[in-house]
Amino acid sequence: MDADGTQVGIVQLADALKRAREQDLDLVEVAPNADPPVCRIMDHGKAKYEAAQKEKDARRRQSQIVVKEIKMRPKISTNDYNTKSGHVLRFLKDGAKVRATIMFRGREMAHTELGRKLLDRLSEDMEPYATVEAYPKVDGRNMVMVLAPNKKKEPKVEAEEGAPVTDDAAPAAEAAPEAVTEDA
Repeated sequence: MDADGTQVGIVQLADALKRAREQDLDLVEVAPNADPPVCRIMDHGKAKYEAAQKEKDARRRQSQIVVKEIKMRPKISTNDYNTKSGHVLRFLKDGAKVRATIMFRGREMAHTELGRKLLDRLSEDMEPYATVEAYPKVDGRNMVMVLAPNKKKEPKVEAEEGAPVTDDAAPAAEAAPEAVTEDA
């Protein structure tokens, strides 16, 4: 392949190197396993630089997943629950995942269903904002559940400037001049 992307065909190695030197470019083997091997005339340094820039941009566009943790006890009061669920809601709106942990002590381990009810209540309260990524499971003396924020829906674009007027807006535009003519 030539520098501009046109296929030259099967060429001897010496001729290909000569063409590359004439254009002050490099001869790069693109597909060594092909029969015959495919080479391309290009600026190898520039290609490596552009590939590195693309990789850097891709890394920059990646979002870091943050996991926040909220800890509760099975005998949490209503006010404390509301405060904790408010924190969970704030974390979800910021785009972070939330790990909700219920900590059991002593005899509370015999009543893990209380912790399960609490986590189910939390998942129901956060249903418009999050989905359950990891359902409640007992991990030692703790019960853990992970909530992930829902994907943000892009807002619909309203009528732009220069766009045709919809049927809903047309009657309002017709009614306005009539009101003006009556006063005059």
